[in-house]
Amino acid sequence: MEKKVTDFSKILDKAKELEQKMKASQEKIKKIRAEGSSGSNSVKVILDGEGEMYKIEISEETLKEEKGVIEDLILAAHNNAKSQLKTKTNEEISKAAGGFGIPGFKWPL
Repeated sequence: MEKKVTDFSKILDKAKELEQKMKASQEKIKKIRAEGSSGSNSVKVILDGEGEMYKIEISEETLKEEKGVIEDLILAAHNNAKSQLKTKTNEEISKAAGGFGIPGFKWPL
């Protein structure tokens, strides 16, 4: 019976360790910046770690384009930034959860 208590204690210790690592990881994720661009860098969108738009840059040449073209370039740059953010976020979560693989569990991002 003592063996089971020890094993359970180890599991709880690992869970607490994972929880601490995930909290630290969440703080790092908030500080991530992901930049997406479109139209040969004529439009750049920068998102923060929570997916909020942090900054947008549009070149002077692009501002001379038709409204629909500008809208498409902004959308493409945002989607590119979102993809970059997802990659960076998943990398950070993987670092935090390294060694704690839970079969069948997928991170929500």
